[in-house]
Amino acid sequence: MNIVCIGSGYVGSVTGTAFAVLGHQTTVIDMDQKKVDLICSGKSPIYEPGLNELIEMHIGKTLRATTSYEVVYDADVVFIGVGTPSREDGTADLSFIRSAAKSIAQNLNPHKFTVIIDKSTVPIGTADLVASIIDDMSGLKAEEHFAVISNPEFLREGYALEDVFFPDRIVIGTTNEKARAVLRELYHNLLNRVGYDEATRHFKFSFNPQARPAVYFETDLKSAEMIKYASNAFLAVKISYINEVARLCETLGANVLDVSKGMGLDSRIGSKFLQVSSGWSGSCFPKDTAEFLATSQKYGRELSIVKAAIESNELMHDFCVEKVQMRLKTLIGKNIGVLGLTFKPNTDDARQTQASAIIRKLLDMGANVKVHDPKGMDVFQSLNGGLAVSYCEHADEVAFNSDAVILLTHWDDYLHINWSLMATMMRSPYILDTRNFLPRTSLEELGFTYEGLGIGNQFVNNRPVPVYM
Repeated sequence: MNIVCIGSGYVGSVTGTAFAVLGHQTTVIDMDQKKVDLICSGKSPIYEPGLNELIEMHIGKTLRATTSYEVVYDADVVFIGVGTPSREDGTADLSFIRSAAKSIAQNLNPHKFTVIIDKSTVPIGTADLVASIIDDMSGLKAEEHFAVISNPEFLREGYALEDVFFPDRIVIGTTNEKARAVLRELYHNLLNRVGYDEATRHFKFSFNPQARPAVYFETDLKSAEMIKYASNAFLAVKISYINEVARLCETLGANVLDVSKGMGLDSRIGSKFLQVSSGWSGSCFPKDTAEFLATSQKYGRELSIVKAAIESNELMHDFCVEKVQMRLKTLIGKNIGVLGLTFKPNTDDARQTQASAIIRKLLDMGANVKVHDPKGMDVFQSLNGGLAVSYCEHADEVAFNSDAVILLTHWDDYLHINWSLMATMMRSPYILDTRNFLPRTSLEELGFTYEGLGIGNQFVNNRPVPVYM
């Protein structure tokens, strides 16, 4: 099939490359010439493990990139994977979606049936909006000459290739039978893992070929649009809940590591998204929960649980800053090092991260802040140019003359830095590990005062695994 992916961000670049790997003639469209040039030279425009190798293997063969929408004319399927950033009121800004729809309309082939897919996370009803724009501008009839459907993405940054090739589910939202037939053909190779040997051989991380096949789920348009928002909001609620439990554990003397482990053993609950942190963040959860809540309020059906999760998440940022403040008392003039600026490891995505929220609070309280991230410093700096922080080329530099170090992102790199040297460099070797990630006993043997979240001073987070009878 001829496939077009509009947008070369996390959705467009990964989706486009995956279909090129599976044998489809795929073109990525982006208005940023620099990103197009990167793809055409065999390089990924984003940091995503394994993506560079796949682009390099398939560029000029089954994969192309361009700034021109003319390729839409020959397309069987057009994915819209552009950004939908939040407005100040929490609603999604659909200006990029509207622009893409207009450009599609100007290049649509009137002599063939084209399936246009909302792949971006968009408010419920957006597919109808896109169809209306194309209908008005092209003179072609929706459902007859073209169909706009919902096929939401469920990609985890840092594991996007694993998720695109081995998804839990593929959700298709349309009642148009011609569109459903096209999508079944499109996803045939993926569902049956045709061509996977060549694709997976070059990944830096291993896949499980025995993983169960994806569930292919067809539903109506609005339900598919709702599934993505409802899923992300549920995961945000789950994280906020375990973070609240962690705060209570500290007060009552329980250990949240064991509490979350015991909870996750219940198959009805599961262990995923029960890991304590300084709060959920990134390019999806803050934006998606805000839009979902705003929609519910607009129509008089407020999602009070989602609202509480958002408020609880902000309290978790405050809680982390308060722990540092309780240790150091006043923060005025104190030097604080921060490790990790991205919202999770294995990505350079630093949009709306917990780091930006916590660093702002530290600066407001008078602290001097030094930061490091293995991949995300350039993106973070471009998004937070007004923050008066010092960027360190090497991780151990954040410790120089510091009164505290806060680990916010659990990069594996931070397990291997010279903690012994860092202890000697600090004015007071205190570390707040917001992921309960670092080896507490080893750090304490080096002279660090170690604190995690929800584990208290009496617990060690790297003790032997409990025995289950």
